[in-house]
Amino acid sequence: MLETSDFKKGAKLIHNGVPYVIVDFQHVKPGKGNAFTRTRIKNLQTGSVLEITYKSGERLEEADVEGKKMSFLYKDADGYNFMDVKNYDQVQLTAEVLGDARNYLLPEMICDIVFWKGRALTAEIPQHVVLEVTYCEPGVRGDTATNVTKPATLETGAVVPVPLFINTGDKVKVDTSEGTYIERVSIGNG
Repeated sequence: MLETSDFKKGAKLIHNGVPYVIVDFQHVKPGKGNAFTRTRIKNLQTGSVLEITYKSGERLEEADVEGKKMSFLYKDADGYNFMDVKNYDQVQLTAEVLGDARNYLLPEMICDIVFWKGRALTAEIPQHVVLEVTYCEPGVRGDTATNVTKPATLETGAVVPVPLFINTGDKVKVDTSEGTYIERVSIGNG
């Protein structure tokens, strides 16, 4: 059982018989009345997000999900294909299920595929990935304005805002949950 005081981002629970993951939560202690927890949860089957308020101390069933390390193989017309690194079993996930995570998948990338009752539900990709910039406008020499960005297309097709000094061919570290630039990576550190 999962109590509201045990909530953390990424915790999985059962709501109305369906597995959800906690996206965000906030413990609230109003001046009058009982404390409660305002929670945003994401359905692991459909990807829809709900905002739910739980009473402080309420107990919820923890979702019995299993994570398997799987390697991303390829994308085809039907979806995205992954292979279990231990027994070579393969599963396929749709673009809708993967959401924005699909924009950062590289061949052979190891992901945690979440299973519930034997069915693959979603993929949890690494928090940070290093990708090559395949196209961006050249920076203007002498333009030193801070916090100015330009769009850059990465090798996976994703487009993220990057600082002006980034050029085509540079490798950049990207936060996959936010879709944001973190830093330029020198080739030796890749």
